[in-house]
Amino acid sequence: MSILLFRPDAVMVWNNEEVKKRLRWYRSVMLNKTPAKFMILKTIPVDIDLRRASEEELWRLNDELHRESLKLFDEYFEKNLKDIELKLAETSFLDLKIELAYRMIKRCYFCEWRCGVDRLNGERGVCKLDSKAYISSFFHHYGEEAPLIGTEGKGGSGTIFFTSCTFHCVFCQNWDISQPRGGVQEAGVESDARKLAAIAKRLRLDGAGNINYVGGEPTPNLHIILESLKYLDVNVPILWNSNMYMSEDTMKLLVDVIDIWLPDFKYWSNECARRLSKVGGKKSYREVVTRNHLLASENGDMIIRHLVLPNHIECDTKPILKWIADNIGDKVLVNIMEQYRPEYQVVLKPNLYQDISRRPRGEEILEAYNYAKQLGIIYEPVS
Repeated sequence: MSILLFRPDAVMVWNNEEVKKRLRWYRSVMLNKTPAKFMILKTIPVDIDLRRASEEELWRLNDELHRESLKLFDEYFEKNLKDIELKLAETSFLDLKIELAYRMIKRCYFCEWRCGVDRLNGERGVCKLDSKAYISSFFHHYGEEAPLIGTEGKGGSGTIFFTSCTFHCVFCQNWDISQPRGGVQEAGVESDARKLAAIAKRLRLDGAGNINYVGGEPTPNLHIILESLKYLDVNVPILWNSNMYMSEDTMKLLVDVIDIWLPDFKYWSNECARRLSKVGGKKSYREVVTRNHLLASENGDMIIRHLVLPNHIECDTKPILKWIADNIGDKVLVNIMEQYRPEYQVVLKPNLYQDISRRPRGEEILEAYNYAKQLGIIYEPVS
């Protein structure tokens, strides 16, 4: 397949020193200079019988091998991929993570709804999924942030859209796959781990700069995604495009796998999260998302997305930007997004959602930009 599209800004963005510094690992993997994290995990041996070990033993080993993997990431970054011989372990750290994910789904706590249902045996929680994954589409995405568009501004982001979501946003632009009127299985095509790996490989070989798991929300498909990496045999950065409402245990599985995070930070106000995204899990939106943003920023490169909602500058936008600046502002890039438009329930029930029933005004976007600039947040190269 010949990739003909080209985005000049995706080339010029790498002239920015802050972008190069903050996305140094991701860029090195994208350019095939460094092996992706999942490839390194396949070389770390596990010498216990995963099926017979207790869950407590598996988590303890995961923590131990996490520390080992951090050392290896540093070691491999200093080398050239052409000079590295990656010897696959018969049973690896990646296999351990796959086993843990399949243990978790038996009383599912992938996200902080913590439904506790046995999805492996057909039960369904908030996401309305059993153990099967459904893909609505996959393609080379040229509308993502400039650093994500592949080498020399070509190739796009290898984006894989899953059906279903752990949120029920009233303004969702992808509601037809995240909250379809029929079953989530009717909004996509079933895909097992081997099929998912084949899709990812084809996207990379056709020039994609990364594999971008999105939806909907990728979190309910954690087990399938991790297992697919066992069968993926090309080097490619793994990107997690998420609402970040994952459980801490899910984060423990992901931190050694994800090369670049592309998380949403939607709200500061928990009330806004409840009203506009129906977030009603075991823990509050702000508690979970700030925790997970901190963990992600310590384990990989990161571009945070914040969608500016009309009339929500003071309750959400400004405190989010302040938190980012105070906690992780020296590590991340921030996309301050201005493209909100009324969709889905906001259009169907405008009286219930009058505050977000219009596009943000120019002065609201300018206020967000100016505040970010005052805080020293690097947003311009990706916004």
